[in-house]
Amino acid sequence: MDLLNTLVDKGLRRELPTRQEALAVLATSDDDLLDVVAAAGKVRRHWFGRRVKLNYLVNLKSGLCPEDCSYCSQRLGSTAGILKYTWLKPDEASQAAAAGLAGGAKRVCLVASGRGPTDRDVDRVSETIKAIKDQNEGVEVCACLGLLSDGQAERLREAGADAYNHNLNTSEATYEAITTTHTYADRVDTVHKAHAAGLSACSGLIAGMGETDEDLVDVVFSLREIDPDSVPVNFLIPFEGTPLAKEWNLTPQRCLRILAMVRFVCPDVEVRIAGGREVHLRTMQPLALHLANSIFLGDYLTSEGQAGKADLEMIADAGFEVEGAGEVTLPEHRAAAAGGGCGSHDSAGCGSHESAGCGSVCGSHEGADVCGTAAVPAAAEPRTDLVAVRRRGAGTDLAPNA
Repeated sequence: MDLLNTLVDKGLRRELPTRQEALAVLATSDDDLLDVVAAAGKVRRHWFGRRVKLNYLVNLKSGLCPEDCSYCSQRLGSTAGILKYTWLKPDEASQAAAAGLAGGAKRVCLVASGRGPTDRDVDRVSETIKAIKDQNEGVEVCACLGLLSDGQAERLREAGADAYNHNLNTSEATYEAITTTHTYADRVDTVHKAHAAGLSACSGLIAGMGETDEDLVDVVFSLREIDPDSVPVNFLIPFEGTPLAKEWNLTPQRCLRILAMVRFVCPDVEVRIAGGREVHLRTMQPLALHLANSIFLGDYLTSEGQAGKADLEMIADAGFEVEGAGEVTLPEHRAAAAGGGCGSHDSAGCGSHESAGCGSVCGSHEGADVCGTAAVPAAAEPRTDLVAVRRRGAGTDLAPNA
């Protein structure tokens, strides 16, 4: 397929695909799916070999958020029956992190619900970072605390944080339909603050919220523009009690096409399969390892993932290996660059997300190099049984899943 050959060549050169090419990946048929995975897999293996980086989430403060993000079980007005608790103490958070590290994780992601941290909150998290790093040599710590005020990213960096996560989630054009209590520009500003402070920026998206193919391409091109080192790809977990509870728009095949498109647009970046992989990829999770080089181990913030042991067995059975603590995740050219981006600005440039989409449906995907939006096959009966509220680990007396 000419399209896939072109995208592989561009990926090996770190060259930005066109929007038409990115849209065409999403428009491929299920008959072509394995070809798409194989092509994106060549790019993934070129930059990351067969390594899989494991990350572990610790929810420092759960629920009771004043923001109205429609996808979130912790949002204002959510009736989802999730755990609700205030800040974990540093030793509690460190104990929770230790379980994930013992399971093979090399990065701990410290997350707290809320619009953004107060200066006192930054002090709390700084103490937690110190506690984790004092007890675990070489561990990476990523903070995810919401919108940052001036100077807070620098304080987190001084406390020992390695990275900061703040996702764009969806396209700028559709952002107001998902969240009204802050703006898309607020999110971009926080990623810029993390970059400026010398933190590795982590920013990604959520698929499955009713967006179009053009929206998905727009947000991924915007991510390339703001230059994160890692791009988490979340698949919406439709929690009962949230506005998007009925949005079951994803099939395993659709999820794989989305991951492939992200890999082609951001070829040498840590692409991480994040929330929702068990719910939507299901038995096709091993195929996704040919596209992404990073996953979360065990449970998520408010939902349960598959058993940590099953994650490790899946990685081994698929012919991959867990990335060791002493290995550098990013390719040498990116690891050496301060706040390196998700592509090469020297060859293709990132463009502007303001020139959104391809403007019109250009034709059928049968030609393999044309632009269009595929009709998404109707999903099977929603697997609501796979949406399990987390009842173990941080904030409980039960052992965590790692």
